[in-house]
Amino acid sequence: MSEATNQKRPWIVIVGGFLGSGKTSLILSAARILENRGLRCAVILNDQGSELVDTRRAETEGVIAREVTGGCFCCRFSDLTSIIEELRTRAVDVIFAEPVGSCTDVAATVFGPLREEFDRYRVAPFTVLVDPARAGRLLSEDADSPLAFLFQKQLEEADLVCMTKADLYPDAASVPGVEARYVSAKTGQGVLEWLDEILSGALDAGKTTLDIDYAEYARAEAALAWLNLSFTLESAVPMSPALASGPFFDSLHGALNEAGISIAHLKLFDRSPTGWLKVAVCANGEDPVVEGNLDASPVNRHELMVNLRAKGDPAQVQQVVEDELLQLEGRKLDMHLNCFSPAPPKPERRIQELGE
Repeated sequence: MSEATNQKRPWIVIVGGFLGSGKTSLILSAARILENRGLRCAVILNDQGSELVDTRRAETEGVIAREVTGGCFCCRFSDLTSIIEELRTRAVDVIFAEPVGSCTDVAATVFGPLREEFDRYRVAPFTVLVDPARAGRLLSEDADSPLAFLFQKQLEEADLVCMTKADLYPDAASVPGVEARYVSAKTGQGVLEWLDEILSGALDAGKTTLDIDYAEYARAEAALAWLNLSFTLESAVPMSPALASGPFFDSLHGALNEAGISIAHLKLFDRSPTGWLKVAVCANGEDPVVEGNLDASPVNRHELMVNLRAKGDPAQVQQVVEDELLQLEGRKLDMHLNCFSPAPPKPERRIQELGE
């Protein structure tokens, strides 16, 4: 490792927020802006399981992507810092890190330990993203209490809050008592201003640590079913990614609705030799958001990946998905399916105050 590499102090930008709040989309939008400024960017994705749609999506943008899997950043802090160090040797200027969407207590379990590494890194303030539509549901009187608990705790420890999807919700009200910025990853609204603010060095990072009951935190996370699925589909008739994956996504979405399973986030990624497609919803009955090569040529081979986060029993969620797979025409090869509820969080380290 060269002396210049040893001396490089990349920015670590941690972007939190509830499932479906638009973390990856904002990070990729920000990375495009910074790359145009001549800065080299990378992103570290995080998940309780493995095989992440968002990692594949980042790779389509040409962004260096790494994963911390098998637990939140707090429980896999050593894995996180190992990847940061590897990226530092690659002369990366800005490293975005995206915690699991059900994760909280990040200030004490990630920012706290990172403070001891300030000689090697520059750590940006903790940004928490809020989807205006989901905020309305989670702040209502009849909100699902475990999910509302996670959402509220994420807000409490934020250094700054961004209301996302401003292109869809231009008149959205901020969360009561919270000063928020408004951003749109799709149009770029507010993204440059947000970057200038967090990379100015003028704001403290991870300054608000939580008073949190870890037993309640564990119960809240355990209310979610976490399903990851990947397989290769070989169809008898050549199909575009849109035709290969769109009907399957719609059918799965409908089956979850019929089963009374509340979707927190459902994402599907199709990678084929002629193009890629990503389809996602953040709630039951939502119109899907579609990205990718809608005009890609038909082919017989498609690599499909599904990430589903839902309120419900993992066995029931898995059964719904398996039933839908049976209806999907074509050979399904190299299938991996895993569905579970997250284990209780056990941080490697928890540092509440500087010097603790």
